[in-house]
Amino acid sequence: MLAFIDEIVLPFLESLYGAVGYVGVMLAMGIESAMIPLPSELILPFGGFMVSDPSQIEPLTGRPWEFWIVVIVATIGNTLGSLVAYAVGAYGGRPFLERYGRYILIRPHEIEVADRFFAKYGAATVFFGRLLPIVRTFISFPAGVTRMPLRKFITYSTLGAFPWSIALVWAGMQLGANWVEIRHMLQPFDLAIAVAVVVGALGLLWWRLGMPGWRRGTEDAAS
Repeated sequence: MLAFIDEIVLPFLESLYGAVGYVGVMLAMGIESAMIPLPSELILPFGGFMVSDPSQIEPLTGRPWEFWIVVIVATIGNTLGSLVAYAVGAYGGRPFLERYGRYILIRPHEIEVADRFFAKYGAATVFFGRLLPIVRTFISFPAGVTRMPLRKFITYSTLGAFPWSIALVWAGMQLGANWVEIRHMLQPFDLAIAVAVVVGALGLLWWRLGMPGWRRGTEDAAS
């Protein structure tokens, strides 16, 4: 994984920022928020490093990089990318799950439960999901599947992305040339979340496979 970051991700970000500056930050954050795992834990601190070094000139303005501009374009990119993931969930994921979900342990009833959950807690789920590594990359998809009201989704997605952007750009500024070390600082947290997600998924799988009603429903659908 570290080799992939060093050999692929970092050179990509360096080339992108060197070519289109702030637009590169926006594009990179859009990619991450569209469920493509380009980690914002690297995108944003690298932007912070560029801000910390006055000799680094932003190519589109011809001026040194500025903190708040990086934060704002990162937040915009996050919101735009999240809309892509939302649309995938709403117009692709939901029809797929309604038709084939029973084969992957998701029945229509559970989609309705998710609808009610997002209707009641969607704002908090999207907001806090934006503040969690890994979760933030994929939270827009279930919001789209449940057809969370678009205006509310955009509002809380943006509100969650803004402090995340501030924190990581600021961290990159403080670390300066050592900004890449942030990946090591956050790695235990990322691992803990990944383990929690996997354990939760396996627990759900074990519980569902043990339900006779679900087995009968699946067998009836297949026959």
